[in-house]
Amino acid sequence: MTTIQQKTVDPTAHLTTEDIETLGRELDAIRQEVLDTRGSRDAAYIRKIIKSQRGLEAGSRAMLLFSVFPPFWLVGTAGLSVAKILENMEIGHNVMHGQWDWMRDPKIHSTTWEWDNASPADQWKHGHNELHHTYTNVVGKDNDLGYGIMRVDEDQRWVPFYLAQPLWNFVNACFFEYGIAAYDLELGKNLSIPKDKRSDDFKARAKQTLKKIRQQATKDYLVHPALSLPTGSFVPTLAANFTANVVRNLWTHSVIMCGHFPEGVETFEKTSIDGETRGDWYLRQMLGSANISGSPLMHLMTGNLSFQIEHHLFPDLPSNRYAEIAPQVKALFDKYELNYISAPLPKQVYSAWHKIVRLSLPNEWLAETTPKNVPSQLVKLYKMTTGGKKVRRAIELKDQLRRQADMAKAA
Repeated sequence: MTTIQQKTVDPTAHLTTEDIETLGRELDAIRQEVLDTRGSRDAAYIRKIIKSQRGLEAGSRAMLLFSVFPPFWLVGTAGLSVAKILENMEIGHNVMHGQWDWMRDPKIHSTTWEWDNASPADQWKHGHNELHHTYTNVVGKDNDLGYGIMRVDEDQRWVPFYLAQPLWNFVNACFFEYGIAAYDLELGKNLSIPKDKRSDDFKARAKQTLKKIRQQATKDYLVHPALSLPTGSFVPTLAANFTANVVRNLWTHSVIMCGHFPEGVETFEKTSIDGETRGDWYLRQMLGSANISGSPLMHLMTGNLSFQIEHHLFPDLPSNRYAEIAPQVKALFDKYELNYISAPLPKQVYSAWHKIVRLSLPNEWLAETTPKNVPSQLVKLYKMTTGGKKVRRAIELKDQLRRQADMAKAA
């Protein structure tokens, strides 16, 4: 995942400045066509989705009133899980992007929507809409890359701490909504500041986040289970709500990883966006995103973020239109000889997790490990983990010189 500026082969080297600006104008034309044709069918779509989601959630919670009986628990938990996924992905995420603001419906508007999530809507919109979508895959600017806690690039110096990142990533996936809340707060950066020097703004936002978490916990782990007390279903309902939240978190985390982390997705250096034009920005979105292929149901359950490339190009267009414009976007990739990354969900999930494991280890360690040399590779990893900085640097230098010698022989 070396940044595109450090690669020996630049996949955009064949594009001239005029090519990039022409590409930008062609993408602008696709966007404008959708803007010009938004109307009643789009409004009907989002209203239908919201109505269906609310009906599914109400019905599932009604089933959980009798969740002491296993069939009711299974059906209610499954339904609540799907309802939470729909609310977060196809509704909350897209409404808060402003995709439906043109309807001028105060009930379906980015300024009024509050979602079923630990992160307050205003903070999420800043961290996601303003920062992530502006600085997509710019190392050091886009905290969605590794959420600020993982090694996401070979050029990041490896330290033993990163060995735990597969485990940490799994834990983060299970409780992803809290990870998002911490990310929106820039919690790590702010907690490193002495308590008496933290800004009033951070303190106010932290207080707001804690209030939102209490509200969510009260709803899922007190009010709804309490309603099940008459049937003796308090504990099963509590377990069902916890399970639904974990299922929602795992699904959301997987979809987001598939959109930004599979092999082939490019990253960029901070300096590369200096003086960036609209065409340059479009090109970065194209190269920094990946799609998930699948059925209409799968696209719905991902909030149409299975069309991550189209979403990053046009984050404010109605999500139900991404499937419609995807062939046009793909045609531009082909025209300008760019790699349109799209694969089924299992393949993309595997690719993203493989990268997480690969980057948790020293550079090339996984690629150079074979059944025959496993013992010696494990000894080397042990030395790099326990030997301190000087030992790591010496081993890294030795490996680098050996690889250069192998390349010279091959040439």
